[in-house]
Amino acid sequence: MQVFKFGGASVKDAEAVKNISSILKKYASEPTIVVISAMGKMTNKLEELTNAYFHKAGDTQKILNEIKTFHFSILEKLFPNKNASVYNDIENVFVELAWALEDEPSSTYNYHYDQLVSQGEILSTKIVSAYLNESGVNNKWLDVRGIIQTDNSYREGNVDYELSETLVNSQLLPLFKNQDIVLTQGFIGGTSENFTTTLGREGSDYTAALLAYFTNAKQVIIWKDVPGVLNADPKYFKNTKKIDELTYHDAIELTYFGASVIHPKTIKPLQNKNIPLYVRSFIQPDEAGTVIKDGDKRIAVTSYIFKTNQILLSIQPKDFSFIAEDNLSVIFNLFSKHHVRINMMQNSAISFSVCVDDDKQKIEPLIQDLQQHFKVLYNNDVQLMTIRNYDQDTIAKLSENKLVLIEQRSRHTVQMVMKDIEEV
Repeated sequence: MQVFKFGGASVKDAEAVKNISSILKKYASEPTIVVISAMGKMTNKLEELTNAYFHKAGDTQKILNEIKTFHFSILEKLFPNKNASVYNDIENVFVELAWALEDEPSSTYNYHYDQLVSQGEILSTKIVSAYLNESGVNNKWLDVRGIIQTDNSYREGNVDYELSETLVNSQLLPLFKNQDIVLTQGFIGGTSENFTTTLGREGSDYTAALLAYFTNAKQVIIWKDVPGVLNADPKYFKNTKKIDELTYHDAIELTYFGASVIHPKTIKPLQNKNIPLYVRSFIQPDEAGTVIKDGDKRIAVTSYIFKTNQILLSIQPKDFSFIAEDNLSVIFNLFSKHHVRINMMQNSAISFSVCVDDDKQKIEPLIQDLQQHFKVLYNNDVQLMTIRNYDQDTIAKLSENKLVLIEQRSRHTVQMVMKDIEEV
């Protein structure tokens, strides 16, 4: 048993879908679970739809039509015969989306987000599964919401491991009696009330790791548009280097600090059962890529993790008293309540500063709750730079023409919250 995961870039258009068929024909020579993300940047588009619906921040019908046109344009290139049954399957998904948008919001933003944004994975997997069957890669489509069970923490569903494993054993594994490939969705799960949840942005990697854990798979392969795990994001840095091998420990640290190549929750279930994770290129599938596995050899190469769209919060007691354990307890409880992950934190005698992703849906209510107890100051549009295995020359070069608001160092890692000088 093995698990393959294909992200949005690998299913961004018709040619990309055809490429998946080629990869599976060559590398899925044993029972394989295939996990698929939404196509291209469709999650962003569905978030736009959700905001238009919930906050009246746009034309929902216009956005829905754009989403529909995108998917049907791919369908027409993959299935010239308009009588193919997949056309009805996709049309039915859009009918249900249209129905959902007719009524006024009845619950929280996070609830409606999960019900709407999750349809990106449903659409992509129905299209890919149908094309694979058409091209001779026989597979069974499975709705992952029936096996990955979570609580009602919308947008950050907490997985019920015991129940999910039971469902995997009773509903997924028996499918391999008649199929070599089962195709399902990443990123999404279901509740006991049959509502849809999501596992956190970019959560398809986590889905793949969970399914590998539950099935005792021998390996997970994440197919990306990069040759493996790089020491920096090529969007921001030139001359990046591929890291051939990582320990689970190094991978956890890199993802914790914000490396985008792997979802932060991915490593734990794999490490618990010593399942290796390979990151390989769907553009050059014969290349070895990067392997993440158990080991003691730590990476020595300098790694750079650059996070934009950050906000720096400075939290101070209203009475000018010390930041003490009781204050921190209140602060951390509020961050937990609003599901806000802290990317960096630092405290002084009368101030506690944190750098977090600037997600307006979470940050604005968090600040409102914090202001009931504390004075809250903040800087928008800051950047968080993390350097592993740093030296002073590197720090000086990367902080040039930047205002460093906070700097924090340990033996191997430096983090800097920065702002462009022209913005100050």
